[in-house]
Amino acid sequence: MTLREHGRAATSLLLVGLNTLFWGVPVYLLTLVKLVFRRRSHQQRLAQALMWTVNFWIHGNLWIQRTMLRMHWDIRGTEDLRMDEWYFVNCNHQSWTDLPVLLEVFTDKIPFPKIFTKQELIWLPIIGQALWAMDYPFMRRYSREERERHPEKAGRDREAARRACRKYRHAPVAILNFPEGTRFTAAKHRRQASPYRHLLKPKAGGLAYALEALDGRIRRLLDVTIVYPEGETRFWAYLGGRIRRIVVQVRPIDIPERFIKGDYASDPDYRKDFQAWLGEQWRRKDELIAQHLNKA
Repeated sequence: MTLREHGRAATSLLLVGLNTLFWGVPVYLLTLVKLVFRRRSHQQRLAQALMWTVNFWIHGNLWIQRTMLRMHWDIRGTEDLRMDEWYFVNCNHQSWTDLPVLLEVFTDKIPFPKIFTKQELIWLPIIGQALWAMDYPFMRRYSREERERHPEKAGRDREAARRACRKYRHAPVAILNFPEGTRFTAAKHRRQASPYRHLLKPKAGGLAYALEALDGRIRRLLDVTIVYPEGETRFWAYLGGRIRRIVVQVRPIDIPERFIKGDYASDPDYRKDFQAWLGEQWRRKDELIAQHLNKA
């Protein structure tokens, strides 16, 4: 990166930080009030107030990136999205850049996305408290060895996801999930022996547990594919304007009726069919990424 790009990245980050600090004050105040007033009616009003505050913060960040960055966006498939519908959003994951990209794509087009969040992020100043106050599901990431030694830990994550998703029954919501579970790297791709060229293996549990907990409200999957045709994905490079073009393909999919309700944890036939269905979506996503990269 050039010195000018580093300077633009630093300026962009400073502006985002100032915007975060400004809106962080009402977020902290509303979070404290939410800790005190526990009645459902109070909680719902406070959640709405938090959403208004976070929306102002997001629009501020979008204004910053649109002003600072000369980005060419190639966004397809968002024409028929609605703010009054429940969605599950599946997206490939390459870097922190994916998050502002998704905000650019979906803000004011679908309900504000809820994301399965790593437990450690709750300690992140302002952001962590805002995520907790807005009922984001915090998930622990257990290694395979830990799960084998303590099978009950995997059950805790499932129950945490179900509890969080039950809160979303009363108003339309979009649940954002990165099925790969981590950012794509060549090293992770080799370790997994992934059958896909540009993706890690997807995990189906997040979607299956959300469908179960929301009792049939989610009937559409938004399969989102993010492609960086220039090959650069780093967040700092994005802030510095080094990434000039981003392709985003949104493919709305009607979830098959047989998957709307089922027991992913206990029904092996349901689990096998569900994983095969998601694997087919991932195969198509892999082909789409390859097509865009070949055009670059």
